[in-house]
Order: sequence, then C-alpha cells, then structure tokens
Amino acid sequence: MTEKEIKDEIIEETNETIETAEEIKDQLSCDEEIGKLKIEVEDWKNSYLRKQAEFQNFTKRKEKEFEDLKAFASEKVIVKVLDIIDNLERAISASAETKDFDSLVKGVELTLSQMKGTVASEGVEAIITEKSAFDPHLHMAVAVEDSSEHENDEIMSEFQKGYKMKGKVIRPAMVKVCKK
Repeated sequence: MTEKEIKDEIIEETNETIETAEEIKDQLSCDEEIGKLKIEVEDWKNSYLRKQAEFQNFTKRKEKEFEDLKAFASEKVIVKVLDIIDNLERAISASAETKDFDSLVKGVELTLSQMKGTVASEGVEAIITEKSAFDPHLHMAVAVEDSSEHENDEIMSEFQKGYKMKGKVIRPAMVKVCKK
C-alpha cells in the first residue's frame, strides 16, 4: 500500500469513527429527550390521578353533606312543633286539674293559633276556596251538585282545607263543586 492509500484509509476510518461518535451522541441526546419526556408524562399522570382522587373525595363529601341536609332539613320545624306539643300538654294538664272545659278550649285555640303562625313562618298558606271558581291545580272535587244559588264550576263548600308552601300546592283543598 502506498502512503496515499494508507492516508486515505486512515482518513476514512477517522471519518467513520467521527460519524459513529456523532450517531452515539445523537442517540444519547434522543435517549435524554425520551427520558425527560417519560418524566414529564409520569408527572402529568400523577397530577391527573391526584385530581381524580380529589374529585372523588369532593363528590363523596358533597353526597354526605346532602344526605345530612336531607336527614335534618325538618329539624327547625320540628323544634317549633315541639313547643306547640308542650303547650297542648300543658293545656290538657291544666284542664284535667281544674275540670274547666272552657280553659281547655281556650288553650287549644291558643295552640292552634301558634301552630298556624309556625307554618306561616315556613311559607305555608291556606288555599282560599270561599266564593271562588274551581281550579284543578288548587282544588280536588270530591262531590258535585247542581245548585241554582251558585254559578257553574263555583265551589259550594270545603271539606278539607288545602295548603300551598312558597307558591307550590302541597295539599289541594277538597271541595264540592256546582255543576249544571
């Protein structure tokens, strides 16, 4: 081999070595990039799992709060009714001792007034039926009768009061309606 051929071969081997070194360098760079991306993906995955667990805990907590709210929603009204029960018991006890029927009636009337005030404070109001037209949204016709004294579909009498709570009918009034 000539000196030139040896030189060319050395140069070619050197170039191959340089190319191999660059390929190794590129490979290491790609491996580093892949490693960084794997770490980033793992961070996102962990963040997602934490958020999902937090949301599940939030949902469970809100469901428990809702169940507690439902369980104790009537507590305020019950406490007011307990006061009324106490008053009825006192009225009965006092009238039993004195054998005074008039005081029993007066005690029951006062207690009824207290009860009406309690339900009114909760937004409950009676449905007016006197001299009004039959409305199937407010009234339940349990009897019909022909009458010359009343207009057609006019309420003739009320058998049971109806009530609305904050505008919603919670019990329709039972009425007798004039039908001609």
